[in-house]
Amino acid sequence: MATLEDVLAVRTRDAAPELVERLDGTPGAPRLRCHACGHQCPIPDGARGVCKVRYNQGGRLRVPWGYVGGVQCDPVEKKPFFHAYPGALAYSFGMLGCDLHCSYCQNWVTSQALRDPQAVAAPRDTTPAALVQDALRQGATIVVSTYNEPLITAEWAVEIFKAARAEGLVTGFVSNGNGTPRVLEYLRPYIDLYKVDLKGFDDRHYRELGGRLQPVLDTIRWLHQSGVWIEVVTLLVPGFNDGDDELRRLTAFLAGVSVDVPWHVTAFHQDYKLTGPANTTADMLRRAARIGRDAGLRYVYAGNLPGRVGDLEQTACHRCGARLIVRSGYLIQEYRLTQDGACPECSTPIPGRWSRAFQGQRTALPFLPHDRTRLPVI
Repeated sequence: MATLEDVLAVRTRDAAPELVERLDGTPGAPRLRCHACGHQCPIPDGARGVCKVRYNQGGRLRVPWGYVGGVQCDPVEKKPFFHAYPGALAYSFGMLGCDLHCSYCQNWVTSQALRDPQAVAAPRDTTPAALVQDALRQGATIVVSTYNEPLITAEWAVEIFKAARAEGLVTGFVSNGNGTPRVLEYLRPYIDLYKVDLKGFDDRHYRELGGRLQPVLDTIRWLHQSGVWIEVVTLLVPGFNDGDDELRRLTAFLAGVSVDVPWHVTAFHQDYKLTGPANTTADMLRRAARIGRDAGLRYVYAGNLPGRVGDLEQTACHRCGARLIVRSGYLIQEYRLTQDGACPECSTPIPGRWSRAFQGQRTALPFLPHDRTRLPVI
C-alpha cells in the first residue's frame, strides 16, 4: 500500500532555481542546499529536508506541486489581518508539511502529516487556475497560503498568486516567518500581505520547536522594509513565552521595526501534544497587551477570547483615540475609516491596506467552499 510520502512524491516539480544551490565536491549526484526556509538544509541525493516535502532526486530538488491539503473560506480577520481589507473573504489553501514541529500546533493535521501517523489530511488534486476560479465564485478578495508552512511550498503559492493577481485578487501568507533572503526575494513580486507567527523571544524555546529565533526576526525586518503589509501574532502560552521580560524584549523589537506593525497576542488552548499548561485567560492577554502598548506599539490586539478583552478587539486612531473599527471575534460591528484610510475625526492616516469603502462583511464564520467536492481526493 502506498504511503502518503509515495502519494505526494509524484505530485512534485523541480524547485525554482532561486531556491536551490548545488554544493560541489561530493561524488555522484550533488548535495543541494535548499533556501526555502531558515534551515537552509544541505540535502544529499535521496534525502529530504527538515520539512519532509522537499527532496533531492538525482541532483534535482523536487518540491510540492498540484494538490491542496485543505481549502477553506475565512473572514480575513481570522488570519488575523485587522489592517487589511476588513470584512473581506480570504480564500485559504494549504499543502502538507512544516519546517517546525510545535507541540501546540492548531493545524497539526496538515502541518505534521509527514511526521505524525495520527495527522491525516486527504490531499486533493487541483490546479492554480481551478483554485483561483473557485475563489472568484466564492466572492473572495484575498487568496492566502496557510494551514501548513507556506514557505516550504513557495513555488506552488507563487503560481497560484500569479493567477490570482491576474484576476485582481490580493495575495497573502500566514507563516511562521522562518524565511531566507532568497525565498523572500522570490515571493516579493507576488505577495501583498504577510502574517508572521512570532512564537516568543527566546532562542532556546525556538529550538524546542525545531527552529531558531534570528531568521524570524530577520524576516519581519525584511518584509517591513520591502513594503509588504505585515501583522505579527504571538500565541501566549503560559509558562512558555508569557514572562514579562520576554514580552518586553519582543515588543521592543517590534516597536524598533515600526510602531505601526499590528501585534496580536492570542490565547492558547490545550491542543495536539501540549495539554499541560492551563488555557490563556483574558487577564493574561490584557497584561501582555499593556506591555506592548508600553513599548510604544500603536496597534495591539487580543484574540481568541471574543467579548472578554475590552477594547483590544477594536481599532482606534493612535492620535485622537477615536474608535474606527469595532469587532467581536471575526464580526465587524462598526467601520468608520474614510475612503483613503484615515480617521474621520482628525484625518490621521491609519497604516494598513484599506478598500475605498467598506463593502460589508462576506462572512464572520469560516466555511468550506460550495464546490470543494469537485477537487478529487488523491
